Parts: sequence; C-alpha cells; structure tokens
Amino acid sequence: MTRVPLLAPPARLVLQALPIAAAIACALFPSPASARHDAGNILIADQFNNRVVEVDPQTHQVVWQFGNGSDQPGPNSVVGTNDAERFGPFTLISGTGTPPGLPGCSDTTNGCPDNRVFIVDHRGRIVWQYGQAGVAGSGPDQLNTPVQSLRLVSFPGYRGPHVLITDQGNQRIILVDMKKRIDWQYGTTGVAGNAANQLNNPNSAEVLGNGNILIADENNNRVIEITPRGWIVRQFTAQGTVSGAAFASRLDNGDTLITDSNNNRIVEVNRNDHVVWQYFTNTLPGSNPTPLPTRAVRLKNGDTLISDQFNDRVIEITPTGQIVFQQGALNNPGNGQDQLNGPYDAKVIGDFTGLTRPFGSQGPH
Repeated sequence: MTRVPLLAPPARLVLQALPIAAAIACALFPSPASARHDAGNILIADQFNNRVVEVDPQTHQVVWQFGNGSDQPGPNSVVGTNDAERFGPFTLISGTGTPPGLPGCSDTTNGCPDNRVFIVDHRGRIVWQYGQAGVAGSGPDQLNTPVQSLRLVSFPGYRGPHVLITDQGNQRIILVDMKKRIDWQYGTTGVAGNAANQLNNPNSAEVLGNGNILIADENNNRVIEITPRGWIVRQFTAQGTVSGAAFASRLDNGDTLITDSNNNRIVEVNRNDHVVWQYFTNTLPGSNPTPLPTRAVRLKNGDTLISDQFNDRVIEITPTGQIVFQQGALNNPGNGQDQLNGPYDAKVIGDFTGLTRPFGSQGPH
C-alpha cells in the first residue's frame, strides 16, 4: 500500500455563475422517478463519427442522437466524444476532441479540439457547460482534453449536484459545481508524473460507496484508489501486467474491473491484485490486431459491455466470453445502419452497476 502526503485543499476557483433561474436549475437535476422510458437502451459515445447515439438493442436502430458529425464544436455538435451518461431526461457528454491524423477530423496538422463537458436535454439543447469550445486551458472555465465526466449529488465534504471531470491534458481530476467552481482536485495541474498528487494521462474517475475515488491512471499503467484527502490506499496493476489503464470500476463483489487497453483485454482483479477473469477483444478472424478497447462495464445481469474502439463495435459478453450482443461491424467503420467508428464508451441506460450513481448512493465499497 502506497501512502502519499496529505494534500491541502485546492484554491476555490470562483467562476461566473450560471444565468439560469432556480427553477431551471432544479429541473436539471431530477429525481430518479423522472427517468425516461429509455432504460435498457444503449448509449454510445461514437467517437470518430462525432456523435452520441442511443441504440435500441433489439433493432439496432438509433433512436436518439446528439452531434451532427461536424468536427467543429458548437451548440449542435461534439468533436471526438469519449464519454456520455444519461440521467433522467438529460445526457452528460464529454467533448474530448480529436488529435491530428485520426478519423473524424479534417485538420491533419492541428487536430480538432473541443474541450467541453456539457449537459443536453432530450431535444439536444445545451443547458449547462464547462469549458470553452475549441479552447485548451487550465484557467477558469477551461479544460484540456476532457475524457470522462459523471454527475453526482454527494461527494465527501461537498453536498449538492456536481460534475466530476477527468481533465486528461491538465493531468487532473476536478469536481465542479453548477456555478462552475472547482471544489476539489487531485493531480497537479499540467504536471505528468507518479509522485504524490500526480497523474499521467488520467482516463477515468469513479466515486466509490466508501467515498474514495477510483482513478484509471493510463500512462502510469495503474489504477489507484484514493481518499478524498489524497491518500493512495490501493493500487491495481494485475501484478504489473496492465499497459494503458483506460477505465476502472469497482464491482459488487469487491473486485476491480480494468480496461487494459494496450493489451487488448478486459481484466478483473481481486483485492490482492490477482487476475480472476479476463477477456481479449482481438481474437476473432478479421479483428484489428490492436483494437485498443477503451471501456468495459459489468452489467446487472452479470455480462460485460465492452467498447472495442478500433474494432468499431460495442459488444456484450457473458462470463464465459460468448458474444450475445454486438453493435457495429467488426473492424469496419461507418455511420450507417448498425455501424460505428471508434466507439469509446457504452452504457446500458439505467444500469449503474459498479459505476457512480447520478442520484446518489454511489457504487459499492
């Protein structure tokens, strides 16, 4: 167990208050009872198609979409989206942006930045936003390559609605309230490393039921569990074999599920960091040899939903590795019927097994 020095609370950055009435603010954060009838559909961050799609798993039809495909960030577009979460009638989206040389971006020299995290209603209107379109920075209301965000109503020491943002390019995890104030931070802004209060290309953060935070510290090839005061209490590397920790979640049985991207596998480790289950996504004929899967979440039915990025598909597999659902054609990108292009994240709407629940009662200890 590694311990780091106690961190001083970060300076409270006071940003411009949102110009929304209290009634609208309340509407932004509904109770679970206001959830839509879309539970069971699959929400996918279709990265290189610059869109978020909601798919009916029975018909494979897109029943809702945000993003018009543009590689310029705007009120109706999102660029290189890496993450999306549905809560009630709203969808939280991370506009990550696309580096030069990758699909979905026409600027092969500078890339196509987005650098926003925003909430849209079901009509596709942006009702809250943190970060400025196309602007990379670390100052007030600025982000640099936000790769994941989640909505929560309770964080140790801070009550009320917040958004937890994995601000990858700034090497930090930040907790932002609805008035755009940073209430909490882990990671030293702009400094990549593995020392105390340092991260290296963080790719996700989840708040656990015990109040700790589980962070996929991608380029440090580890998953760390920290207390809100900044102590590292556990570290997971699958006995030193993880390469590119893209995502991590805590399962009901106390195990940790890790998306081990550079090894093209999903791996489950127990509390002692021993591998108890794994699945490789590059074994089928015709597979991309290095699909670099980006997200895996355990569903309440015991299956695992995997975003198999460069195989251009989302798959649901049983514990024995049988594929029981697939959206997208294996290693065949597109934007037509049942096609995806580099899907980065997928979740079953309403299923927060192992994930931070947006209405409170966070994931398991």
